[in-house]
Amino acid sequence: MQTHPLRRRDLLSLTAALGLAPGVLHAATPASGTAESGQAIRTHALSLLGQPALPADFTHFPWVNPEAPKGGEIALTALGSFDSFNQFVLRGTPAVGLSLLYDTLLKESADEASSEYPYLAQWIDLPADRLSVSFELNPAARWHDGKPVTAADVVFTFNALRSHGRPFYRSYWGDVTEVVAETERRVTFRFRSNENRELALILGQMPVLPAHWWEGRDFTRPLLDPPLGSGPYRLERFEAGRSLVYRRVPDWWARDIPSQKGTQNFDVQRFEYFRDTTVALEAFKAGQIDFRTENSARDWATGYDFPAMRRGLAKKDELRHELPTGMQAFAMNLRRPLFQDARVRRAMIELFDYEWMNANLFYGSYTRTQSYFSNSELASSGLPTGAELAVLEPFRGRVPAEVFTTEYKLPVTDGSGNNREGLRTALRLLQEAGWRVQNRRLVGPQGQPFEFEILLQGATFERIALPYVQALERIGMTVRVRTVDPSQYQARTDAFDYDMTVDVIPQSLSPGNEQRDFFTCAKARENGSQNIAGICDPAIDELVELVVNAPDRDQLIARTRALDRVLLWNNFMIPNWHSRTFRIAFWDKFGRPDRNPRYNLGLDSWWIDTSKDRALTDARRTL
Repeated sequence: MQTHPLRRRDLLSLTAALGLAPGVLHAATPASGTAESGQAIRTHALSLLGQPALPADFTHFPWVNPEAPKGGEIALTALGSFDSFNQFVLRGTPAVGLSLLYDTLLKESADEASSEYPYLAQWIDLPADRLSVSFELNPAARWHDGKPVTAADVVFTFNALRSHGRPFYRSYWGDVTEVVAETERRVTFRFRSNENRELALILGQMPVLPAHWWEGRDFTRPLLDPPLGSGPYRLERFEAGRSLVYRRVPDWWARDIPSQKGTQNFDVQRFEYFRDTTVALEAFKAGQIDFRTENSARDWATGYDFPAMRRGLAKKDELRHELPTGMQAFAMNLRRPLFQDARVRRAMIELFDYEWMNANLFYGSYTRTQSYFSNSELASSGLPTGAELAVLEPFRGRVPAEVFTTEYKLPVTDGSGNNREGLRTALRLLQEAGWRVQNRRLVGPQGQPFEFEILLQGATFERIALPYVQALERIGMTVRVRTVDPSQYQARTDAFDYDMTVDVIPQSLSPGNEQRDFFTCAKARENGSQNIAGICDPAIDELVELVVNAPDRDQLIARTRALDRVLLWNNFMIPNWHSRTFRIAFWDKFGRPDRNPRYNLGLDSWWIDTSKDRALTDARRTL
């Protein structure tokens, strides 16, 4: 399951305590019904990796402070600009923070790898045949105009998103055949088969939209009408492209339900837009922004030495997390003839000197990414054996032969910046692919130059791209770096209008339907998909379906490792690096829980500490 536009999760089997065979969705101890009776099992929670940790009578998530005070304002950073409040479609550049307006059917626990609890839906009904799931809505749920949230709203949302929304939704929910409002508060989703483990849980992540508000509006178009929601905040005011202010709804219907108690504590969340990260950091240091996460190792090491930080008025912290770190990489666009030869792609990998970059640009703070499922048990390693080898055997002759014979390894340099071995290996591979150096330029069989453009969003990645370009130029390539603003970048990536760019493929502990959007032929051809590299290989399509339909956890691990291994040996991307901490900086005005959840930053459970806020206000006068 996914973090954009939805979070990724996955479903496995109902527990042995329920008497079901392995390979079915885990539910909490049922409130009614049994698997043996053939009746629907009524449960308050779903999980992918065992029983949900919290019972039906839990009062709040264990990491939150249920007595957290409400009030105050937090100012946050956004980059680029916006021209739409419809984040669900390809057209337009959506504003940040819009998820604050909407409620989802279920609420993910940030402390469990894959569990969801009541939110809009107070009960979930699972039939023994696993061919559908039903959600019963909380009768207290209300839109901000006072009208009830109904099953008809859920049906409208699903149909609108799948018919008119971003391509992601069509693949993510592709195995849903029908959604029916059975009563005003009960909605049922019917499935194509019972093999897709994750459908019930990912449907629980669906934000629900008001059908009556959208009546007469074109769902396919950008809009700047403040949307109606049922969530914890309303959009109070905005300046198009520059700023937004969300105000907490004091009588929000879900304020005291267990999955929300102690969260959404700021009266106001204000987002200020900046054109680049350098200006955004300066705004934080000037006190215009209250909280930021830092993604630049250089800025984290050198950019926070300013008077307020030295006096303790502003603070830095690193929060360890247990999230799978997925894949960040330079993605070569396989839709371009230049990158269709795997030997060329491997040459591009050989010329990337990560060790020099980590030492000289990142202050040694990162770990090289070696897998599409890094930092998890799903990552492949060594040679395939056992169940993973059994998965791969039918693909002999259809995937690179090295999958079976050679451990996949990225090149390692001495970090000196003199990557002679990489240059020699890359030149040999390029020559095998028909390229040669002529008058210090790399040219192809017809004399065409080896030239391309690296498309970037914002200036931060330029300091990584430019040293890489220098290495590529040493072998005779002509490479340009083009940096565009976020709206241009979104438009170009939606249309696959780039030679190479930076791709981020987030993963969860239970990959599933979202893999179709990342790696399959259908999505390589569909504008706006997340298949940035343009991967199209029938064997990979089949491996993705094996992952989606894995019958149990052991098979999911084996099938995901097999997919990972085949992706790596095709050299589709130039893997970057990852961090296993959240790096945060903030002005000392906040209270926060005693601990952080395992899989999330948990900012929604922070609050304004009024005594700290007053002291900070007084101290700022002396700066």
